[in-house]
Amino acid sequence: MDSREVQLARSSYDAREWARAYDYFVAAEQAGKLAPTDLERYAVAAMLLGRMDEYFAIRERCFHQQEEDGDLLGCAQSAVWIGMQRMVQGEVGPGTGWLARATRIAREHGGDSVPSGYLVLSQTFEAEAMGDLGRAVVLAAEAVEAGRRLGERDLVGLALHRQGLLLLAAEQEDEGLRMLDEAMVCLTAGELSPMVTGIVYCGVIAGCWTVYELRRAQQWTAAMTQWCDSQPDLANFTGECKVRRAELKQLQGKWPAAREELAEVRGTDVDLWAAGAAAYVRGNLDRLQGRYDAAADEFREAARLGFEPQPGLALLRLASGSVQAAAAMVRRTLAERSEPGKRVELLCAATEILLALGETTEARRAVDELPRLARNSPIVQALGAQARARVDLAEGEAERALGALRSAVGTWVRMGAPYEEARVRVLLADACRAVGDKESADRELSTARGIFSELGAAPDLASLAGGSGPLTVREREVLRLLATGATNKAIAAALVLSERTVDRHVSNIFGKLGVSSRAAATAYAYEHDVV
Repeated sequence: MDSREVQLARSSYDAREWARAYDYFVAAEQAGKLAPTDLERYAVAAMLLGRMDEYFAIRERCFHQQEEDGDLLGCAQSAVWIGMQRMVQGEVGPGTGWLARATRIAREHGGDSVPSGYLVLSQTFEAEAMGDLGRAVVLAAEAVEAGRRLGERDLVGLALHRQGLLLLAAEQEDEGLRMLDEAMVCLTAGELSPMVTGIVYCGVIAGCWTVYELRRAQQWTAAMTQWCDSQPDLANFTGECKVRRAELKQLQGKWPAAREELAEVRGTDVDLWAAGAAAYVRGNLDRLQGRYDAAADEFREAARLGFEPQPGLALLRLASGSVQAAAAMVRRTLAERSEPGKRVELLCAATEILLALGETTEARRAVDELPRLARNSPIVQALGAQARARVDLAEGEAERALGALRSAVGTWVRMGAPYEEARVRVLLADACRAVGDKESADRELSTARGIFSELGAAPDLASLAGGSGPLTVREREVLRLLATGATNKAIAAALVLSERTVDRHVSNIFGKLGVSSRAAATAYAYEHDVV
């Protein structure tokens, strides 16, 4: 007969009282040997509490107990879980070793078995790392079929969500989202174990963010929040849930609430990805509100935890006036391989930074890549319209910019994304002023100013103090020469530009500074140490 501690551990496990289950399993193991099924529950409880060292140790004890009992398929399954989760944590050597052990045992004793199906799934990671997404997708599909054939629901859910993520990485967005939706059907039907439920939740939500499918991301984040809240002891997976909620609240302009979500997600969190991502989101919030030193500290912490702090850090350098450093950062990051969602962010930031540097041609190349990434995403389409309009304005094509900006502002209003709405309205003001519609320009600026003020976006408010935005590096060069009394023709010769381009720069300078004469612009140049 099972001991009282084992019985209490099992009932606590079934009730999802992970801390109680763990403590009872500890007491039960101290009193005597646990059966492999109880060791498996014990390991899962440890994992959900964030005790990963204990998790691996218990899994290994389970492996050896199964080996002693002659349960070789059980051994293979334990080895698969140890290997896959070591690999996920970046421990390639131990992970590869355990997976090799699982492969040997399954080949010798398994045939068409559950461990063999999981091993097929594990091979998708190697194929992806080698850049062979096509093979990885095929392997994931084979794992799905194996799970269905063998009645292993956890394998079906994991493999479906893995296949969806791989398809998104291969830019097959519709099919990828369909697979993620099917994985979520398995989850919401209660077919998946607690540990696999957490893995699938996090993977699906992350996948939705990579392609800016925020309707799904919002829906699944709300569901994951309820799942996490129903298990007060849960430590694993909760960090990522908080980060995703914070990202949504930042987009919705609920900046204090976003910061509150991240208050306890720090470097000591069991999930290093979540801790790094939280630092990055906090850094962006600090940057947007003008707390530049705090933002730099947060971006430094994100990098320490292995989370790429771009393009937030580059935009911080731009805001601080270090335009060359900002450009070097985005150029370096764009040269590296990145998922579609991150690349969209980088391209939009690069457009803004390169235009500040006066590199209009390079900025146009960045913009030209965005339509390929937009597909059916209204958010990416709106971001692309903004970036394209920035370049159009820099090239003196205000009329061409107006249509795209009107479309973008409509998207942000419908989505309830006030900060992006305000930034587009600033660009609209530039375009309206350039075509002589001062009244509309003033109206757009007034609306933008009100939004920035409500959000506490101090840098954006400061940029509106004298006009519609800060001068670019090239505009400052033109203003410096203009203040010496040089004509547009002389400025064009000095900067190796066409006279038409200089005319456009002078017009932009007048609009941004809120002046109407060369004398007033000259006065501004002397007052602000431009000369």
